[in-house]
Amino acid sequence: MQTLHISMYVIVFLVVLALLFDFMNGFHDAANAIATVVSTGVLKPQQAVAMAAFFNVLAIVVFPLTVATTIGKGTIDPAIVDHYVIFGALVGATFWNFVTWYFGIPSSSSHALIGGMVGAAVAKSGTGALISAGLYKTIIFIVISPLLGFFLGSLMMLIVSWLFVKSTPMKVDKWFRRLQLVSASMFSLGHGGNDAQKTMGIIWMLLISAGYSSQADKMPPLWVIISCYAAIGLGTLFGGWRIVKTMGQKITKLKPVGGFCAETGGAITLFMATALGIPVSTTHTVTGAIVGVGSAQKMSAVRWGVAGNIVWAWFLTIPASAFVAAIAWWLGTKIL
Repeated sequence: MQTLHISMYVIVFLVVLALLFDFMNGFHDAANAIATVVSTGVLKPQQAVAMAAFFNVLAIVVFPLTVATTIGKGTIDPAIVDHYVIFGALVGATFWNFVTWYFGIPSSSSHALIGGMVGAAVAKSGTGALISAGLYKTIIFIVISPLLGFFLGSLMMLIVSWLFVKSTPMKVDKWFRRLQLVSASMFSLGHGGNDAQKTMGIIWMLLISAGYSSQADKMPPLWVIISCYAAIGLGTLFGGWRIVKTMGQKITKLKPVGGFCAETGGAITLFMATALGIPVSTTHTVTGAIVGVGSAQKMSAVRWGVAGNIVWAWFLTIPASAFVAAIAWWLGTKIL
């Protein structure tokens, strides 16, 4: 990557913009981790976001930085990255996050960021700037992660139903109110481990392009790691309540046992993807798991119209954020 002479003020501005996106990511995606535990009445909203934020940050000592490497070096050609590309990517991703938060649509912050990177890179250098291997892996998991969440969520529900077939509903409810605290914590851990690393990758690309880091480095600077985990944790702490209602009640009505199964299925998917260095959508994953839990009980338990609207938002995320990012890239060349 060619070292660019970028004003320190511009670098600071873009780092702050990246951390604001990371905050918005936590704010937007808080619903993924807490919707089920709030909608089942196991925790109050304030308690749930505090727990989710804690485990978002705890992920710093649990997961290797494989996803940050995929974003930083495996999505677009590092040679074309400059402050204009970073600016366009962040504006495109943040814009889509804000729109979907406003309308209460659980979309993917991860794919908004990737769409932003793609849009800005193509605006600058054409499609040759894209690294197909990294993008294919991400795009394939747009389909695989909700399907895997669906499968694991429904499988967990069937296993639990079989194991507790002779138990009274009151006893089952009592047990899974406690177990849901564990499952929600694990999902929050997986959310922090996968999502915070995406912003790290963006800042890392910026620092490499400006000569403050090297492609030979195996991980971004420590201050980048800490600040990204802190930003997503704070965003989660403030919570995106508009999306909680959609995730927790509109797709299907959940009881503590269903919440446990959905969160556990989602957490397993996130742990696997993070270990493989694949930037997946926590939104897609947990939505698939919630639908799986509902359909394991009966197909009519799922509001398929609501689920269908969510899927449309998924497919629009990358092209919409890419389009805005391309415009932002052009504006950035004029104002930065």
